[in-house]
Amino acid sequence: MRVLGIETTCDETAAAVVAWRPDGRGDILSNIVLSQFAAHAPFGGVVPEIAARAHVEALEQIVDRAMGDAGLDFADLDGVAAAAGPGLIGGVMVGLTAGKAIALAAQKPFSAVNHLEAHALTARLTDGVAFPYLLLLVSGGHTQLIAVRGVGDYARLGTTLDDAVGEAFDKCGKMLGLPWPGGPNIEKTALQGDPRRFDFPRPMMGRPAPDFSLSGLKTSVRQTIEKLSPLSPAVTADVCASFQAAIVDMLIDRTRMAMAVFAIASPGHPVPNALVVAGGVAANGAIRSALQRLSAQSGVKLVLPPPNLCTDNGAMIAWAGIERLRAGLEDGLDFAARPRWPLDPAAPLSPTGKA
Repeated sequence: MRVLGIETTCDETAAAVVAWRPDGRGDILSNIVLSQFAAHAPFGGVVPEIAARAHVEALEQIVDRAMGDAGLDFADLDGVAAAAGPGLIGGVMVGLTAGKAIALAAQKPFSAVNHLEAHALTARLTDGVAFPYLLLLVSGGHTQLIAVRGVGDYARLGTTLDDAVGEAFDKCGKMLGLPWPGGPNIEKTALQGDPRRFDFPRPMMGRPAPDFSLSGLKTSVRQTIEKLSPLSPAVTADVCASFQAAIVDMLIDRTRMAMAVFAIASPGHPVPNALVVAGGVAANGAIRSALQRLSAQSGVKLVLPPPNLCTDNGAMIAWAGIERLRAGLEDGLDFAARPRWPLDPAAPLSPTGKA
């Protein structure tokens, strides 16, 4: 089975072709990602209107390159998949409409993919991980702990009560005057700093429900910056290192708690088959190292997909399409774009209304 995947939920225009292997993993035949970084950098964040327009201008060429690199015509495909949400609705509509059009013209099955499900299933593309497993999803818009029990079968164990981890990185980077995006620049600056210089709070630490909260940590960082301004390069590095250390401690504590309650969501499985980490923040070296230590301590296998498959990409959409189509989950061409689309519809909304 060979499927074309299209991803346009935020500020990457991406397309890829992935083939299913009999061993349950996937072969990435092509994976083209066009970043819109230069277009959004002057604004210090993603501007939805600019993102949607850029997707319209670039997507045809990106799909052509993906098909060319794979050495295939549309007639050679066994299906077409496109991210249908959650995300910036204008961008989602661009990719979803293109995917539907290709499927219709080529007379191929179509799969409308949940962007979060694509992240959740990437470890099966790369490592063939067996269900059930625990997913730590950490990105700019989402921070969740999810029991992945099967294709289309998810139980949310914990979520953020306010900001996502990636969002907190970006906001603190902006407060410090670092270039956007904040995450990679805080990580780089933190290498020169003392993570023990500032005792920032670790929200939710020790609580039985594995939820997250970032607002108190952000407030503490802001108050520290205001108190010490103007900041020297050395103090800026110490703030970055201390902030990152607080994030790491919180993520490890919350993930350990999710492991403890995993069996409740997956009866018959006292421990997950693996701890899988996905989302753009999963590229952070300090977080990856801490999770490796947690894995060694708990005896649960850690699966960290390559950094280029942790950020938004078409390969994960194509693979999710393969998984869904193989499970008989084909979607109609009337499937509507969804700006919000929780993996676990039964889970309650957070106090901020986030899924």
